[in-house]
Amino acid sequence: MNNISNILNKQQQFFKSQKTKDVDYRLSLLKALKSKILAHENDILDALYKDFKKSEFEAYLSEFGLVISELNLAIKNLKRWSKPKRIKASLLTFPSRDYVYKEPYGTVLVIAPWNYPFLLAMEPLIMAIAAGNTIVLKPSELTQNTSQIITKIIRNVFPETTAVSIEGGVETSTKLLAQKWDYIFFTGSTKVGKIVAKAAAKHLTPVTLELGGKSPCIIDDSVNLKLVARRLVWGKLLNGGQTCIAPDYVIAKSNIKKELIEALKSEIIRRYRENPKTSPDFPRIINEANTKRIEALINTENIVFGGEISTENCYISPTIIDEPSLESKIMQEEIFGPVLPILTFETEDDIENTIWGLDKPLSLYVFSNDKYFVDETIKKYSFGGGVINDLLIHFGNHRLPLGGVGASGIGQYHGKHGFDTFSNTKPIIKRSNWFDPSFRYPPYKGKMSFLKTVFKYFG
Repeated sequence: MNNISNILNKQQQFFKSQKTKDVDYRLSLLKALKSKILAHENDILDALYKDFKKSEFEAYLSEFGLVISELNLAIKNLKRWSKPKRIKASLLTFPSRDYVYKEPYGTVLVIAPWNYPFLLAMEPLIMAIAAGNTIVLKPSELTQNTSQIITKIIRNVFPETTAVSIEGGVETSTKLLAQKWDYIFFTGSTKVGKIVAKAAAKHLTPVTLELGGKSPCIIDDSVNLKLVARRLVWGKLLNGGQTCIAPDYVIAKSNIKKELIEALKSEIIRRYRENPKTSPDFPRIINEANTKRIEALINTENIVFGGEISTENCYISPTIIDEPSLESKIMQEEIFGPVLPILTFETEDDIENTIWGLDKPLSLYVFSNDKYFVDETIKKYSFGGGVINDLLIHFGNHRLPLGGVGASGIGQYHGKHGFDTFSNTKPIIKRSNWFDPSFRYPPYKGKMSFLKTVFKYFG
């Protein structure tokens, strides 16, 4: 605890020196970070393989490449993002020049998850640095190889007064959350998110909570099922199904269910072989505990494909579950694995009964060529973000924010939205002295009619 307190105190003192508000200083750190990450590309990809058996292609696509893109974006745009933005003045403030300033919060705690341990540690770190904060990063203890390389990179790039990585388990997280921070950024489960929110509330610390939940994928009978199956298998099985924005279950029109299941089976075999355990492209579950957790979710369900489990190898084969009960554990808990339940609907009421019976999801996906059905679905349900006729790709556009709603999260980030998340928006009015109408000063007698006119037409 003393070491954590000492680090925090040093960072707080350094922040007060105003050094981190120097945009050139921030840029020098981001460029140094990019150089060091590029130098350790093979080490990072190797660490991800050791932690997940994640292929080089998938590790680059879903983690390494996205981090480099985020760094390039921040380096290219930081000077523009950091400039005060001129805002149109109001007649009520005339004569004045009005601005919005972006200032760093101060000392930030970032708690990263295990499922994308490099991406989801580095992306918030990058934007917190870009915004001018100092950072304490807590990488996941479940991905030891990736966490070690993250710690090594941060130690070699940043002085401890600016950014530091502190490894450890639940006890370390508890000690970190006991401190008073200026901002907390957490990615993980809803259950732990509530613990983080409670700790932050003690000091009224603002938070971003990137959580998850049961994200639905709705499929009607107007679509090409071979194309749907190709995209659904990719989106569901990326990272072994351990993706917060992955579809957690499918709601398919009842008349296409049988054909959809057959298409999914064929696509899984095509992409991952008859025995996916031998595929170099199919990742493993993070540990034995999570393997057993998923096993407990499926062992009483109607498995129509897959279901092979090897606990000691942290392996669960791609698995399809047919029509689980809405009250079953698999429909009450986020799966976070390569298991896809298939539900059906006849009417839109059936869809409502399922989605409204669960917490607001992080993502929602619709496969349909019916424009009216798509538009009504988007407007009807509350969710963090979504895609029509594909999966996951909203994460690929840095111009779109990523975040949940309700139980699936608080706040947004990604690209410029990440810079904004780690910045306090400070409105400033610079008032001129050459004109000072007496209208606002007492006595007020006889001014009421003019006041109402001002608010009616010029407010």
